Amino acid sequence: MQSPWSDGDLSMSDQPTNQTWGGRFTESTDAFVAAFTASVDFDRRMYRQDIQGSIAHARMLTRIGVLSEVDCAAIVEGLEAIRGEIERGEFAWSIALEDVHMNIEARLTARIGDAGKRLHTGRSRNDQVATDIRLYLRDAIDAILAEMKRFLGGLAELALREADTIMPGFTHLQVAQPVTFGHHLLAWFEMVKRDHERLVDCRKRVNIMPLGAAALAGTSYPLDREYTAQLLGFDAPCANSLDAVSDRDFAIEFTAVAAILLTHLSRMAEELVLWSSAQFDFVELPDRFCTGSSIMPQKKNPDVPELVRGKVGRVNGHLMALLTLMKSQPLAYNKDNQEDKEPLFDTVDTVLGCLRAFADLIPAVRPKHEKMLQSARRGFATATDLADYLVRKGLPFRDAHEVVGQAVRLGVETERDLAEMTLAELQRFSPLIEEDVFAVLTLEGSVAARNVLGGTAPNRVREAVAAALVWVAQG
Repeated sequence: MQSPWSDGDLSMSDQPTNQTWGGRFTESTDAFVAAFTASVDFDRRMYRQDIQGSIAHARMLTRIGVLSEVDCAAIVEGLEAIRGEIERGEFAWSIALEDVHMNIEARLTARIGDAGKRLHTGRSRNDQVATDIRLYLRDAIDAILAEMKRFLGGLAELALREADTIMPGFTHLQVAQPVTFGHHLLAWFEMVKRDHERLVDCRKRVNIMPLGAAALAGTSYPLDREYTAQLLGFDAPCANSLDAVSDRDFAIEFTAVAAILLTHLSRMAEELVLWSSAQFDFVELPDRFCTGSSIMPQKKNPDVPELVRGKVGRVNGHLMALLTLMKSQPLAYNKDNQEDKEPLFDTVDTVLGCLRAFADLIPAVRPKHEKMLQSARRGFATATDLADYLVRKGLPFRDAHEVVGQAVRLGVETERDLAEMTLAELQRFSPLIEEDVFAVLTLEGSVAARNVLGGTAPNRVREAVAAALVWVAQG
């Protein structure tokens, strides 16, 4: 089934040169220029929003007496019929008509006559396209937020199942301290939860309506912009007509949020790639999310995480493209702004694709508990626990740090973990060490001791998962 965010069929019909603005011109547009300046091959994906905005505009014009009830009914019926034509693949798109707006308007006029020509009263393509983009992006944000919640729900459920699973925690990719796998997964949860909050906040600035700003200065018609905003579900009309048609801050902000989100997904993807390697062997990824090699029959490549990891470069590039696009534009609208859509559309597609991939993949990840546990036993992961033990016995922390460092040196030389040493060996470094030290040096004791808010203790992980699931369920 065709994605609601995709371009669909790109075939174009041959039609005469666009005459909607041709009165001032004495010669036809060069064929190459017509193709070069046209945007319909990509902005056509906004047809739903364009029709939605036009219906609201027609109803507002009728409310203020500019359109008759008969004309309004014909326009609404005609636009809804055109929406059906597009969705059935029967609509003939034309590059000669430049963009989605003029293609739909031309078809409307062909269907209903002069009433179709009256629809453009009190608006310009400048405020029309700005409105369409905001409507499109608002719908896209809602779809992304829903997919983020699906991903976060699956992540929290996996964290709950793995609340007691011990694995090594790393700094500098060196074993640092033992943590639970559930705790590690909840770190991912917090990253994407912040992204969700950023996107919700971004949506507030997207949801402001440019329609009624016309070309740049507003219009002499007594438009009821508040009514149009209400019909379209906007929070308010844009306060300044110049800003309304030229602003693309909302697109830049969305793409910046998307870049941060993709950065977080890339970090997760990197860990999945590492963990599924033979060198770590912490997790098994389902076969349906991996591929093989054309020459090496033993290979199982983590292609989905690798591709998600690579997608961040694509979105970062779109962010820089939009920033650069806007950096030197004088007020108000300029043709440059036609270049805003493809980076924005691809960002939407990329984010939705990556989130869907991870929302499907994460619940199916199979952790290898024994491998994680054995890895946590290497690298002196409980060294800090021994230092804390000595502090509780009255030794200053810096002195305790020195003592444990000496014990670790012995472990390196003899290839043994601290928990594998005898009491006598440990007491060589400090007489404060007693038999009860071995309860501290176990991995289970180490993680259980981190029983603070935000800590890795299994009971704290379960508490955090419970709160996370409540947050996800709130919608």
